[in-house]
Amino acid sequence: MAHSHGHGHGHTDLNGRNLLFATVLNLIITIVEIIGGILSNSLALLSDAIHNLGDTIAVLLAWAANKISKRAANSRKTFGYKRAEILAALFNAATLIVIIFFLFREAIVRFQNPEPIKGLLMFGLASIGLLANLLAVLLLRKDSNKNINIKAAYLHLLGDTVSSVAVIIGSVLIYFYKVYWLDPVLTILIGIYILKETYSILRQSVDILMQATPKNVDLETIQQSLENIQGIDNIHHLHIWNLNDSQVHFECHADVADDIRISETEILQQQIESILHEKFEINHVTIQFEYNCCSGKELIKHHKH
Repeated sequence: MAHSHGHGHGHTDLNGRNLLFATVLNLIITIVEIIGGILSNSLALLSDAIHNLGDTIAVLLAWAANKISKRAANSRKTFGYKRAEILAALFNAATLIVIIFFLFREAIVRFQNPEPIKGLLMFGLASIGLLANLLAVLLLRKDSNKNINIKAAYLHLLGDTVSSVAVIIGSVLIYFYKVYWLDPVLTILIGIYILKETYSILRQSVDILMQATPKNVDLETIQQSLENIQGIDNIHHLHIWNLNDSQVHFECHADVADDIRISETEILQQQIESILHEKFEINHVTIQFEYNCCSGKELIKHHKH
């Protein structure tokens, strides 16, 4: 059994301080909006505050998972703690979907029974919320494309930013034109956008936890590439999975053409690793070399119960 860990996958060290700062910012917004909502008797502002509170927890969770994921592997967690971020992303995406459906329900009620948005106080507080959310979004934007956990937290904050813009535009239009139905319509449109973005994170998180083959990887193409190596007769019992959203692991049985020494498989191992690294960007490789001993040589092993 030959095993290799390549470390050329360029795993980004994400800025935990940005996440923590975004959490503190969000907490301040939440407190301000709760006080403001009570003072202005604004249900919209209070529901936005509840949304913000959920986001504060989401970003805090993302920060904690980011810290945990950097812990070293040990005898109990031999793969380390990298999947802590995937669990956090899954939880964040799921809670965001619940919040959005709650807001949809509120919007439908509000659409049927429009309520006046009370006073300029709400406009002022929504503006403060917008500035703070915008700052938090800018802090996380760069890292959101490199990490599924940060992206889940980023989407929470982006949703808040967009809803703050909607509240500001809505409050101005309602103040001048009394178009009260605009508030729930904007809520539904924002919700649909966030729902679309969140679903992709939810699906990706579930795929990683289910050890699904990465979407951009074709098993048969890999099998053909490796079977073209001179000295390899057959590649079977293939497994390719993501440890997290940036690390891909590979294992297979490699049936050699001749009954060679174990030391001679090192050359084949290097060739396999080279192909996987250069053509498929796979750097964590485990190969079980065999000589005509596996009874079933199908590409994917079907376990009998």
